[in-house]
Amino acid sequence: MKIFIIELIVAIVLIGAFIHFRLTKSKEHYKAALLARHIDTSDEMKRTLAMGLYLRFRKENPDDKKLIKDNSIFIKQDPIAFESFVAEVFDRTRGGSTWVTPPSGDYGVDFEHETKEGKFLGQVKCYKDDLDFEAIAILHSNIIKQGLQGGYVITTGDFTKNALRYAEGLNIELINGVQLVDLWLEGLENAEQEIKQVIPEYV
Repeated sequence: MKIFIIELIVAIVLIGAFIHFRLTKSKEHYKAALLARHIDTSDEMKRTLAMGLYLRFRKENPDDKKLIKDNSIFIKQDPIAFESFVAEVFDRTRGGSTWVTPPSGDYGVDFEHETKEGKFLGQVKCYKDDLDFEAIAILHSNIIKQGLQGGYVITTGDFTKNALRYAEGLNIELINGVQLVDLWLEGLENAEQEIKQVIPEYV
């Protein structure tokens, strides 16, 4: 009888341990799946925001008048405003100060970025397609001509393989639409922290 009771207790303990193992494993699997889903959703959100930036700042399209009316909830601005938008993002995330060049006669330079490390030049492109190397080549010639530190080429889309290869070793940072959204969100977070320092009760 004692042996039976001991065997029963051992069996109960083993069953309990097995159930605990299954529940823990299931919980960890759920956490991993949740994290993976969050990462995917986050990337999708950034891609959606990048597309939104393209639609907001692209050149005027005849369909825009049908889609975006005066009382629309959508924001529509021209590509020139995109240069100021990106310059402000760099102000908030990279420090230093930015200056947007005049719309004409800029020789392919949309903004200048003064930092502790030196001056950098930026060129922005509101494109949906992959950007080729020409914009990088033009910016690089300006950097060499002025003897500056480096630069940035920013697009709402992405870059071709040729563009990526061309930029290697040129000290020119290529920033695609998703990476621009990352910087934008970082800048908003920095701005919120500044507000909290000035207004502690800000939530």
